[in-house]
Amino acid sequence: MLHATAIWAALLAPVCLWLSMRVIGLRRRLRVAIGTGGQSALERAMRAQANFAEYVPFALVLMALAEAGGTPVWIIHPLGAALLAGRIAHGWGITREREDFRFRVGGMMATFTVIGCAAVAAMVAALT
Repeated sequence: MLHATAIWAALLAPVCLWLSMRVIGLRRRLRVAIGTGGQSALERAMRAQANFAEYVPFALVLMALAEAGGTPVWIIHPLGAALLAGRIAHGWGITREREDFRFRVGGMMATFTVIGCAAVAAMVAALT
């Protein structure tokens, strides 16, 4: 069992739900069934959710491969913490109507760092 990766996947699930519920709530409130209906708030919410869906699964797969290959959990846990913090920051920053780029950029930097480090850890684990 990949205990460390499982913990971080479970902790990321509420973030996914938060972002998804924002989209659903805005769709209901704005009465937009498909697309954005020209509503910038809905477009931001949709992109935050889609961005999460685009990056988090790949990061978790790399973390799981690294962990399965024997990477110590003291490496996996900081990666998971950075991914969680980065995804919360990005989701918060992008969904603000007056966007705070510090959160958005910081969140993406954390996410890219996790993907890069997890890729290296998975590669090292695969080659040793």
